[in-house]
Amino acid sequence: MANIQNSDNHRKPPGPIRAKKASTRIDFTPMVDLGFLLITFFMLTTTLAKPQIMALVMPDKAPDKAEIQDSKVLTLLLGAQNKVYWYEGIVHPELDSTDYSADGLRRVILDKMERVDAKWGQEHYEDSRSKTAKDGSLLTVLIKPTRNARYQNLVDALDEMAVCRVRYYMILDVSEQEEAFIHNPIAGMVFTPEQQKKAVY
Repeated sequence: MANIQNSDNHRKPPGPIRAKKASTRIDFTPMVDLGFLLITFFMLTTTLAKPQIMALVMPDKAPDKAEIQDSKVLTLLLGAQNKVYWYEGIVHPELDSTDYSADGLRRVILDKMERVDAKWGQEHYEDSRSKTAKDGSLLTVLIKPTRNARYQNLVDALDEMAVCRVRYYMILDVSEQEEAFIHNPIAGMVFTPEQQKKAVY
């Protein structure tokens, strides 16, 4: 609200006649109410930030443990600095490393899948959603994040499972032998029969 105050002293000033001066005072009291109304409006209409989560579909019950042939297994060790180490099988493995690009981890998975399909063929199964018959690879991928891996590394690895259509993959804890294997690949890695089963299951 604006008020105009007249400065009239009710007597004639000496000298020439001058125009009357008026001072303007602006009342900002209604602006306080308007500010609170705007704050309330934005609080009620703003969508709160939702946490980013990844949904994992887990099986209803644990299936019976079956022996997995060594040539069907690919193990991924998620390391530091966006690096992924990998080796095939669990008997006298040779460690190699790559990144999470399409020419890196994806190429490793697809190459291994082609060799598994060439040796063991593909599995015929019924899709649970579409109820149609499909063919899938028998490749089994073991994903083992190390202590230095980031959460995004695990997300990228799971994305590659979906892109490459890997049916069988598991998230497991990295073993002491594999940790030592990363630090010294030349020394190799030897599993005992008990450690082999623990590494796979």
